[in-house]
Amino acid sequence: MRIINASSDTAFRVALGGHRFTVTHTDGFPVEPAEADALLIGMGERYDVLVTLADGVFPLVASAEGKEGQGFALVRTGAGDPPAPDVLPDELGGQLVMAGTLRASEEVRLAAREPDRMHVMELGMDMSGYRWTINGQTYGQHDPLPMRQGERVRVRFVNRTMMFHPMHVHGHTFQVVNGSGTGPRKDTSMVLPMQAVEVDIEADNPGQWLVHCHNLYHGEAGMMTVMSYVA
Repeated sequence: MRIINASSDTAFRVALGGHRFTVTHTDGFPVEPAEADALLIGMGERYDVLVTLADGVFPLVASAEGKEGQGFALVRTGAGDPPAPDVLPDELGGQLVMAGTLRASEEVRLAAREPDRMHVMELGMDMSGYRWTINGQTYGQHDPLPMRQGERVRVRFVNRTMMFHPMHVHGHTFQVVNGSGTGPRKDTSMVLPMQAVEVDIEADNPGQWLVHCHNLYHGEAGMMTVMSYVA
């Protein structure tokens, strides 16, 4: 199954009742297979999973993280009565996988290299109004963040708020920094409340590229900036 979070503002916890997932890819890049009972998927993230199905009727549930309500589907391989639409499979409270716990397959890892440049992006909210910011600025008032062709650029996303921010980089993919050079390759990473995520970008696609929160309401309210190639 390829599971895509196509929502505007909701992270989902996804599980298939009576089954476990084997995660094989995230954002289209292969990872070392990892077992999980459930996935926590931010807006814009994608996961591929393998499932060995049992015989019967099983609930596939996407529970809205931190909210009420859920998406619901049935996986049917045989006879049986369907569960109620509000069923909460036990797997939702089991072993949870997020991208930061995964390891990229060797063939898609970036070559070991120290970063040439580092940018810190502090993710915040202006309490004087509904203004979501990067480094205290909203899009349109931002200072572009420079980079040069051929550089290895490290970006540190620091979440100063109590909301999830799935951060997406246009025109590039990145490798999540995990200290051993094996973090997953992605284009969107969820930064949890009051936590930080570091990613490495290979500067190989000159242009002016948006970086923004994939909570569309946050992006619309200013949480976007530009990474700008310079001579």
